[in-house]
Amino acid sequence: MIPYGKQYIDRQDINAVTAVLRSDWLTQGPKILEFEQKLAKYCGAKYAVAVNNGTAALHLAYQAAGLKAGDEVITTPNTFIATTNMLLALKVKPVFCDIREDTNNINEFLIEKLVTKKTKAIVPVHLAGHPCKMEKIHQIANKHKLLVIEDACHALGAKYKQTKIGACRYSDLAVFSFHPVKPITTGEGGAVLTNNKKYYQKLMLLRSHGIRKDKKGFNVMTELGYNYRLTDIQAALGISQLDKLDKFIKERHQIVKWYEQSLTEIKQIILPLELKNCYSGWHLYIIKTKNKQDRLPLYQHLKDGGVGVNFHYPCVYRHPYYQRLGFSSARCAIAENYEKTAITLPIHCQLTKKEVFYITTLIKDFF
Repeated sequence: MIPYGKQYIDRQDINAVTAVLRSDWLTQGPKILEFEQKLAKYCGAKYAVAVNNGTAALHLAYQAAGLKAGDEVITTPNTFIATTNMLLALKVKPVFCDIREDTNNINEFLIEKLVTKKTKAIVPVHLAGHPCKMEKIHQIANKHKLLVIEDACHALGAKYKQTKIGACRYSDLAVFSFHPVKPITTGEGGAVLTNNKKYYQKLMLLRSHGIRKDKKGFNVMTELGYNYRLTDIQAALGISQLDKLDKFIKERHQIVKWYEQSLTEIKQIILPLELKNCYSGWHLYIIKTKNKQDRLPLYQHLKDGGVGVNFHYPCVYRHPYYQRLGFSSARCAIAENYEKTAITLPIHCQLTKKEVFYITTLIKDFF
């Protein structure tokens, strides 16, 4: 089976992890700060706080931003459930905005009409690594005095208007994930980036039980926090992986070119694109069938041929849990159409041209 996503681990990565295993620090040691500083420098942000996964990063970002029970946050239904689950964890209501047909990202022109007195933030999601239209989102946020928290879990290495995603030029906080199928991996892991010192200090506090040092050097708990710490073992892997990130992204762009060379002629499908002023991380390669009836048969045809195709994502509000919470009346027509037509094809740094040709041949054979 050709997997849709896969980590790339080399001797450099293994040596980095082995060195930590032989050291005095397996956790809460110097590699954490080194990874955070390297990540912040790469993205162009002042601060980075590493945590144990992307979901924890979302949780801390929302809490550090001051979101609380009764608040509303505008976001996309076309995302992994962690984006909105962590809002629910704080008793914050997600308000779903429909998506663009071209990038499948939140439609920035539909956001403003959803703003109410309860709205406190906008959470754009850079689906598949393609940046949202952040300048427009930033303008709306400024007009209505809202926060912008980027779910950038797909988009490490991507750029918007020549600025790296994670620089927080158009946002207050940005969240990354380092799961094995993401641009770089720490096994499990995540991070929150910001240019706001107050948010940074709050993130650091919440990450480790809400405990800080008082003036006498004693540990005191001042907030209800969590154990969301990353280990030095994982941080060492992250440091090593960051050295290869630009190479990883270039390889993904090459794979996209191979797909385009083979699939452009097939009129029954719509290929993903990269808009002007955007440099996609190409975390996912998602095609859409023009005929909804073709989607599942094509998916099964590829599966039967040994291709690990996937779906990203069903509309969040259509999950049974969200339906029980009262989101059954939510309607985002473009997102629902996307859900019925989208198929994720394999894309990762170990995918070969021969494998891409095999996948595209299967698709041609189907049509």
